[in-house]
Formats: sequence, structure tokens, C-alpha cells
Amino acid sequence: MAKEGQQNQQKEQDLNQLLKVRREKLEELQGEGKNPFIITKYDVTHHSQEIKDHFEQLEGKSVSIAGRVMSKRVMGKASFCNIQDLEGNIQSYVARDSIGQENYAYFKKLDIGDIIGIKGEVFKTKTQEISIHALEVILLSKSLQILPEKFHGLTNTDIRYRQRYVDLIMNKEVKETFIKRSKIIKAVREYLDSEGFMEVETPMLVPNAGGAAAKPFDTHYNALNEDVHLRISLELYLKRLIVGGLERVYEIGRVFRNEGLSVRHNPEFTLLELYQAYTDYYGMMDLCEKLFRNVAKEVLGTTKIQYGEDEIDLGKNFERLTMAEAVKKYGNIDFNLIKTDEEAKALADQYEIHYEKRHKKGDILNFLFEEFVEEKLVQPIFIMDHPVEISPLAKRKPDNPEYTERFELYITGREMANAFSELNDPIDQRGRFEAQEELKAQGDEEANSIDEDFLNALEHGMPPTGGIGIGMDRMIMLLTNSAAIRDVLLFPTMKTLGGKDQ
Repeated sequence: MAKEGQQNQQKEQDLNQLLKVRREKLEELQGEGKNPFIITKYDVTHHSQEIKDHFEQLEGKSVSIAGRVMSKRVMGKASFCNIQDLEGNIQSYVARDSIGQENYAYFKKLDIGDIIGIKGEVFKTKTQEISIHALEVILLSKSLQILPEKFHGLTNTDIRYRQRYVDLIMNKEVKETFIKRSKIIKAVREYLDSEGFMEVETPMLVPNAGGAAAKPFDTHYNALNEDVHLRISLELYLKRLIVGGLERVYEIGRVFRNEGLSVRHNPEFTLLELYQAYTDYYGMMDLCEKLFRNVAKEVLGTTKIQYGEDEIDLGKNFERLTMAEAVKKYGNIDFNLIKTDEEAKALADQYEIHYEKRHKKGDILNFLFEEFVEEKLVQPIFIMDHPVEISPLAKRKPDNPEYTERFELYITGREMANAFSELNDPIDQRGRFEAQEELKAQGDEEANSIDEDFLNALEHGMPPTGGIGIGMDRMIMLLTNSAAIRDVLLFPTMKTLGGKDQ
């Protein structure tokens, strides 16, 4: 143990010495009037992959690239270095006779991690590697930190999330994930725009955080001397716009829920919500299915995607089951035989399902679904007709008012989307809000509060409307084969260390 401690102490001393040397190099450059930090721009004409893809046209031509030095081999009068830019890596051949003795000495002092600009001619080495024969090398920014060791990379998950900038430098697949994330969100926008939807923006700071079952973050607005909340949903403001006559609207934005962290949950995340007048939850099912299929084709070029050990087929028609049918299929429990709250609680007791006194028949069905069904839903499936107790904003089924016209899309055992035929009866909506207020009074911190302005909007008349919410981060996890939500968030929520995020 003592020996290990001595080794760690020696490593720390060695690291400190390396950091000291880098700062000394910077001071030397500044003393020579070559301070890299005063350079304001560099004319980049090409990127690495572009040069490789168009070698035949560019061979012998002059190009300028810029990027980070990831490796360097000094061999007397000639050297090689590897430059990493947005698109990948490319090798550069740097010879003393090509750039001059003084500049070559300057090049040899560069460190791994330095950002440089190289101007030169495109050629192939004897080993047929596409490279740049440098005619000019300029230091654009000095790296004063040490990158992780090349062959082992950056593997510590905690450090990867806290120092995403280093993660992006060292792990090519991480950069590819976030480039793909951007393409997915772009493809979602393009599809909705093509379907006649209008993108809008609604408030993040709200007096009443409603539209979902979640505990909000609370804050205080000094200028108005009012307590406000960060939004937990986009729903209630978007529905106001439907009332106002904007028939198809959507928003992709951050929402905030004061809940725990897990592989599936981050307290701030990106949500897509859209609302369409004169349609219902069946219309939303069709739109949702087409959206997932279209985005997969656009970004991945296929509707068959790999997620972990499973191949997910987005090209087939998505299965549709009611929640009660799913419980019967996967749990062998016929909930349609249950008529009262007492019978439902007795059933929960039989299967050792925990519930609270306030829970009713519909809550118990949901608990059974979570226990026996949810994780088994690997291929795309719409779970329809949720109980009214857990669906305060959805329209009741006319032929069975204990249930609502609501569905959730499940893929890989995870909820991907939540949609309703939206409740547009202001009297029923007030009753649902009042029931939520009672739950809040009984200690349910996730229950909704009465939103009088929203009720006032409904009283002006909202047309029959279908609405859907899709967690963009989960969609991106699916389409990038990412196991945890933190892997698709550039800067996930982390506990600060010693009062400072390190």
C-alpha cells in the first residue's frame, strides 16, 4: 500500500513537471513575440476527411487545415505529426528544408494537444497514406494541460461527463454521437415542417408548472416579487395556441423536473411536444410512427437499427394494445374483471404490488403494467387507453369513461412518447385539476395545480385536438445505440465536487 502511494505521488510530481514545462514554453514564445493567443483567425480551406475523399482532385494542390496535434514523430531533419479536426485525422509531413530551420526548431517544441494551422501540398507517402507536405506551420493555441494517454484514452466515466471537451477530443465515437444528435433533431424539424407544423417558443419560467406528473424546480422573480417555477412540460401553453387558431404547432425545448438521476433520467432534458387541431390519438399514432421511421431513414439510412443485443425494426407497422390487453398478454391478469377500487387493491395485494391509500383502480392497473409488462416491450408498440386517474389532461373514451384516449409508445422497454386526444371540456378539466389538487394536499408533490388561465382558454373553445410529447434524448439514445441518457447529453447534470464542478 505504501509503495502504491509512493508511485501515485511520483506520478503527480511528474505531471506537475510536465505542466510546468508547457507554461515555460509559452513564456518563451511570448518573450520571442510569438504569443499564440494574440492570433485571431486562420484561413481554413479544407478538412481532413474532405482531403481524403477528394484526393485525386487535390493531389499536388495547396490546402490549409487547422486542428489539434494528436501525435508527433521527430526524425532529424524531417518529422510527421497527426492533426485532428472536426472531420477526423490527417497526417502532415514536416521537413526542415520545406519550412526553414528556425520554423522547424519551433515545430519540434510543439506539444501534443497544441492547436496548429498547416498550409501545404496534398500527397501520398510511400506507404500510400494521404498526407500534407507542410510549407507553413503556425501555432494557433497552446495547450497547457496534458491529454489522456493515447492508447488507453479517456475511460473514466465520471471524468468523461464532467470534462466533455476532453471526451470529445479523445473518443471519436462520442463526437459522432453528438453530430448524429444534431442531425436527428434537424430531421425531426424538417419532417414536422413538411407536415405543416409551425415551430414556436413558450415560457420556461412559469407561475404554474403543469402538463406532467413531476416535481418542479422553484425560484423567485425579484422584479415581480413572485415565486415562479421552471417548466416541467410544454403542454399548457401550446394548447393555448391551438385555442388561438394556430392549428399545428410544435416546440423542441428544455424542460426541468426535480427528480433523481438514472440511466434514463436527467433533471433537465429536451422535449418535443406538438399539437394538431381536428385529429385524435389515432392521428397522433400515425404521425408518431411515421416520424420515427422517417428520422431513422434520414439519419441512419435504414429502419432496422441495433440497440444493444436487439435489432429494432421501425419499418413494420407498430403493434397496438390497450393497457388492459397488455397486462393480460404479459401478466396473465384479466383486469377487465375488476370492477371496484377494493377489488383492484386486493389484486395488488395478491401480487405484492405496493400502493398507497389514495390510489384507485386505475392506479393499480398502471402499477401492474409497470411490474409485468413495461420491460418486455422491446419492439415498437403503442400502449393505449390509460385509466383516467393517471391521465388528467386526456379526453375520456366515450364508450368507457373510466379510460382515456391516450397512448404511450414503448421501444426497448422504455417509454418514447406520450399522446392524447386532448381534453377540451373545461368543466371536466376543472374537475380533473381539483382531483389533482386533492392529491397534492395528500402529499403528492408531482400532482398538477389548477391553472385558471388555461381553464379560461378552454372556455373560449378548443377544437378536437391530438397532442404528443416525445423525449428527444431517449429517441437519440435509441438511434445512437447509447445505453445511458448522459451519453447523449453534452453536459449532463453532475454533483459538484468541493463546491466546484471539476
